[in-house]
Amino acid sequence: MFVEVSTDIWIVEGGLVDFYSCPYPTRMVVVRLPSGQLWVWSPIELTDELKARVDALGQVAHLVSPNKIHHLFLTPWQQAYPDAKLWGPQSTIDKRPDLNFSGVLEASAPNDWENVFDQVWFNGSCFMDEVVFFHRPSKTVIMADLSENFSQAFLQKHWKSWQRFIARLWGIVEGRGYAPLEWRLSFWKRKETRQAKELLLSLPVEKVIMAHGQWQADHGHAFLEKSLSWI
Repeated sequence: MFVEVSTDIWIVEGGLVDFYSCPYPTRMVVVRLPSGQLWVWSPIELTDELKARVDALGQVAHLVSPNKIHHLFLTPWQQAYPDAKLWGPQSTIDKRPDLNFSGVLEASAPNDWENVFDQVWFNGSCFMDEVVFFHRPSKTVIMADLSENFSQAFLQKHWKSWQRFIARLWGIVEGRGYAPLEWRLSFWKRKETRQAKELLLSLPVEKVIMAHGQWQADHGHAFLEKSLSWI
């Protein structure tokens, strides 16, 4: 369930969720900050086993939603960790008025995160924005849906033939790793989007983790250049 990406950063694989009739895998990232507190990105379904494993790593202090789609399991996590600060872009906050957020995520990382993250805000779309994170110590980019990188094996097992055709057509497969087509078409603010891309590519990226698909343990910068080439 846990994959150690580098020192103090882990991937945790979750189950499948239905997204417009397509089974999507879930994945969260746990980062241990210099203080020993934990930063949890895109929390997956919380089970007793998962909670015990997370608690063994440290105290959960921050829960992070990168965009308004990644909110499904925030309620049980906030209930389990009522002292943790919940963060998200304004779009997530507007979508979940039932939750208590500590702050809005935009272009700069909060001071609470102990200066280990750079942050890039892709807000050029009229449909959805996303905050992308760069974990400096491990040189890892953490992104949600700006890259979907499904393997053929996953699609063959879980998606119908017409769904696999759409995945290939949209380029959300290994070898391309694009964002979904309908989202790409909604980036009308082209200048802002290009600036966000340039900022992300200016970072010394070695690894790339996305929420859905095959994450990149090396050659991360080259992967980003290809997966964001539609911008």
